[in-house]
Amino acid sequence: MGSDVFVPLVFFIFLAAVILVPIWLRERTRQSAHQLISQALEKGQPLDPEVLRQLTEGQQKSQQPDRPRRTLGSGVVLLALALGFAGAAAVNSNFDASGMADNGFLMIPAVILGALGIAFTLLAIIDYATKRKDQ
Repeated sequence: MGSDVFVPLVFFIFLAAVILVPIWLRERTRQSAHQLISQALEKGQPLDPEVLRQLTEGQQKSQQPDRPRRTLGSGVVLLALALGFAGAAAVNSNFDASGMADNGFLMIPAVILGALGIAFTLLAIIDYATKRKDQ
């Protein structure tokens, strides 16, 4: 197996693992909590509402307390990545004004990440303005 097949294969396996393993672990925890509750009910043990709340609380996502701040943080990170790609294209010795840098097309991801960064920043501003109106 050559590197032209091995490297993309490893990348996609890593990507799948990063996405699927946390989902699988969360589902496993949820199933163990349900199993624990059903075993207690089968044995006739009384279930304290506080214990039930604690077992099921980990399954529910808490409200995001400061969503505009998180969105702004995502926008800043994306803009920094865009600047990094643009800087890499600029310092590359074969920089061409057409956006091609050593046949690596470094300006394309810079533009995409920059557009996403600007969109996230605008969304944060809109969320913050809406949040202030609601209060």
